[in-house]
Amino acid sequence: MTEQNKIDYWVDIADYDLKTAEAMLETGRFLYVGFMCHQVIEKILKGYFVFVKNEQPPYIHTLDRLAKMTGLIDEFSENQKEFIRRLQPLNIEMRYPVYKEKLLKFLTKEKCEDIITETKELLKWIKQKLSH
Repeated sequence: MTEQNKIDYWVDIADYDLKTAEAMLETGRFLYVGFMCHQVIEKILKGYFVFVKNEQPPYIHTLDRLAKMTGLIDEFSENQKEFIRRLQPLNIEMRYPVYKEKLLKFLTKEKCEDIITETKELLKWIKQKLSH
C-alpha cells in the first residue's frame, strides 16, 4: 500500500464518519453525534500524520496529542484548539453510563449542529493541508 493509499484510507473513513454523525443528528441520537465528530477529526489527523511522517499513526485517540505529533497544533487558530479541547471528552465520556445523563443535557440538537459545522470546517482545513 502506498503512502497516498494510506492517506486516502484515513480521509475516506473520516468522510464516512461525518456522514454517520449527520445521520445520528437526523435521528436524534445526540450522544453519537459528538462521538462520531471526534472520530472524524481523529482520523483526518491520522491521515495527516501519515502525510508528514510517512509512517503508521499511533494507536491513540487524544486529539491535541495527535495534532502536536503532526505539528498542526502550531498552525491551529485559537478557535480550532478550543474546538478539539471541547471535542476530546466526547470520545471517552460517552462510553461510560455515569456520563450519559450529563452529556444528554449538554448535547442538544443545536449543540450537535454546531459540533458538526465545526467538524466540517476543521476537516476541510486539514484536507487542504493534505493537498500541499
